[in-house]
Amino acid sequence: MGPGSNTHLIGEAGGRARLNTPALLLDLDALDRNIERMAAHCRRTGQALRPHAKTHKSVQVARRQIAAGAVGQCCATLGEAEVLAGAGIPGVLVTSPVVGPGRVARLVALNEAAEGLMAVADDPGAVAALAEAATGRPLSLLVDIDVGTRRTGVLSAQTAVALARQIDEAPGLVFAGIQGYAGHLQHVYDYGERAEAVAAVSERLAHVSSVLADAGLAPPLVTGGGTGTHDQDYRHGVLGELQAGSFAVMDVDYGRVALTEDGSGPFEPAMFVMATVVSAAGDEFAIIDAGLKALATDGPMPLFARGAPEGATFSFAGDEHGRVHYAGGNPARLKVGDIVELHPPHCDPTVNLYDVYHAMRGEVLEAVWTVDARGRR
Repeated sequence: MGPGSNTHLIGEAGGRARLNTPALLLDLDALDRNIERMAAHCRRTGQALRPHAKTHKSVQVARRQIAAGAVGQCCATLGEAEVLAGAGIPGVLVTSPVVGPGRVARLVALNEAAEGLMAVADDPGAVAALAEAATGRPLSLLVDIDVGTRRTGVLSAQTAVALARQIDEAPGLVFAGIQGYAGHLQHVYDYGERAEAVAAVSERLAHVSSVLADAGLAPPLVTGGGTGTHDQDYRHGVLGELQAGSFAVMDVDYGRVALTEDGSGPFEPAMFVMATVVSAAGDEFAIIDAGLKALATDGPMPLFARGAPEGATFSFAGDEHGRVHYAGGNPARLKVGDIVELHPPHCDPTVNLYDVYHAMRGEVLEAVWTVDARGRR
C-alpha cells in the first residue's frame, strides 16, 4: 500500500471517519446478512447458487459465499476466472464465450489446475478451437442460449443440439449443460411485468432442454437467473442453478426493483463510497472529492447514505469532483472536511474503479481487501 493507504487505521476506534477518500467501503455485517439470505433462499428452492463475481471481484467475498454454501463463482471474463481459480476458489464458470488463440490457451491452462472449471460456447468454430487445444484434462462446456438479451447465445433449439453434439463427441470436451441468463430482465422494476417475462424465458429454456433430451443430450445443468429475477426463476422448475451477484452489495438501481411480490427487498446496501467536502464556498452546493473516477455513471445518480443534509442530491462535477446540492428550505450546510457516504448507482463498474475495499465493522476498519480481479480481462 502506498501513500494515502488507510491500513494504519485498521482496528482503531472511530477509524471510519478518518479514512483517506474517496474510499470504497464494504459493510461486513450487511454483506454477511445478504450472503446468508440468498443462501437460505436457494436452500428453500432447492437450487444451487453460483454467485457472479463480476459484482465484487474479490477473493475474500467469494470465500464468504462458498462458506455459506455456494457451489462456485461465475466470472464474466477469463481474467476474473484466472484470479479466483488461482486463489483456490472451486467451481468457476466463465459465462462469456472464450475465443482467440491466446485466450483459448489461457483457458486450457487454467483448466489443468482449477477445480470444477466450466466455460460456455455458442459457435461451432469456437468449440472446434477449444477441442483442438484441450489435450489434457477434459474441459466442461455449456451451450449458451440467447433468452432475449441479444448478447451471446444460440438462437434455436436445433442449433443448441448441434453444438451440444459437437461438444459431446470431442475427446477433450464434456457437454456440461446449458446457460440461459436473462440479463435484460434483471432491472425491470415492476414485479408483475418481470414475472411475465421470466415465465417466457423459462418456457424457452424448458423447450431447449426437452429438445436436447430427445436428442439423447439431456443437459446435466441449466444455469442462469440473477438478483432481479431470483424470486421468480425457481417457480418454473427449469433453472437448477442461480447466477445472482449484485445481491451481495446492492446498488441504487437494484433498490428500485420490486424484488418480491409485496415490494419488499430481502437485501440491503452493503457498499458505499466515502468522500470528503473539499470546497464549501457556495450557498447552493458543496464540492466533494468523488466524481466520474469514483462512481459508475451508467445508472441513476448516487444517493447519499450518510453525512449529507436531508434532501441533498448529487451531481457529477468532473473527473475528481461531485456536487452536494442542498434541498430548498433546509438551512443545513456542509463545511470543508466533512465526510459523506454515497450508495453507488451500479455496483459492478463502481467496484472496478478501486484498488481496495475498506471492510468495515461499524465505525471500525476491520481490514483492507484488494479488489483482486479489477480490470482483469
